[in-house]
Amino acid sequence: MATNEDNYDRAKELKQFDDSKTGVKGLLDSGLSSIPRLFVHPPQTLAGLKPSSSSSPPPISIPTINLSAPDSDRRSTIAAEISRAARELGFFQIVNHGISPEALDRTIAAVKAFHEQPPEVRSRFYRREMGTGVSYLSNVDLYQSKAASWRDTLQVRLGPTRPAPEQVPEICRDAVAQWDREVVRLGEVLMDLVGEGLGLGAGRLTELSCLDGRTMVGHYCPQPDLTVGLGSHADPGVLTVLLQDHMGGLQIKYGEVWVDVKPVPGALVINIGDLLQIMSNDEYKSVDHRVLANSNREPRVSIAVFFNPSTRDKVFGPLPEMVSPEKPAVYRQFTYSEFMQRFFTKELDGKSLRNYFKL
Repeated sequence: MATNEDNYDRAKELKQFDDSKTGVKGLLDSGLSSIPRLFVHPPQTLAGLKPSSSSSPPPISIPTINLSAPDSDRRSTIAAEISRAARELGFFQIVNHGISPEALDRTIAAVKAFHEQPPEVRSRFYRREMGTGVSYLSNVDLYQSKAASWRDTLQVRLGPTRPAPEQVPEICRDAVAQWDREVVRLGEVLMDLVGEGLGLGAGRLTELSCLDGRTMVGHYCPQPDLTVGLGSHADPGVLTVLLQDHMGGLQIKYGEVWVDVKPVPGALVINIGDLLQIMSNDEYKSVDHRVLANSNREPRVSIAVFFNPSTRDKVFGPLPEMVSPEKPAVYRQFTYSEFMQRFFTKELDGKSLRNYFKL
């Protein structure tokens, strides 16, 4: 006798969901009573995804670094704090970064407003390719992953060439342009401080076009708490600047333990990407992180800007300054184009991208 297991056609369900062009928000709006099977993760993945009720303290906390007056006599202290966090955890939060609370709130509100438009409005932007520089989709690795994460994403390529204004959804057009200006200014400061922590000369990472290839993703994770908001993964690029709302749920992996990155009012979360770990010859860490299932009725909104090189044919690998007879190169040389091609052919929750380039 045939069972539901026998009759399940995953490829068909994936295509139906993708063809709807309305994401997980569309599933919720349709009044679904259970989560579709393509979003159901195996028990080992779901284990530990609920916040712990344990009263024992976490093994470590994510440092919050005061970025005020980076050009004063505090600079060496700030660079040292960033370097320590980048080497030990790969993550830190920054406050007094020069972006106003109003700008943070405006950006979150604009991305939330896009995702909560009527389906016929937002579906006009639904596409998997980034030909226009703007796309709305659910799960960049939808067809590669074993189970989909419960989120939708507005993705905007901000550099090296910005999309034409009319290609960005009108409801968040001005906010996205303003956020890009704020993040570029902050990125210039961070790139120098991160480089100084490695002993690199001023402007070294900027010279390598690490500020120029920017992509923004605005994630929207609505209510159900029975699945994964964002599966475990490491970011592929140089640096990530993340604005998260008050909902929380972000965790990083520290050894074999998951540690909460608790929202700090007015803070931005910064993390090291795979490419920077490679360039630093393993001095800095790019670590796995994930988003817990959301047990609240309120959606979780987060906006990440990924800083990447803009020159796809440029060759990358450990920087010459980071290689010595005592510490030979851990990775081979490769073009950025090869690097990103590898990223887009693997599922997010899979083998580390860095491992493909190890010597």
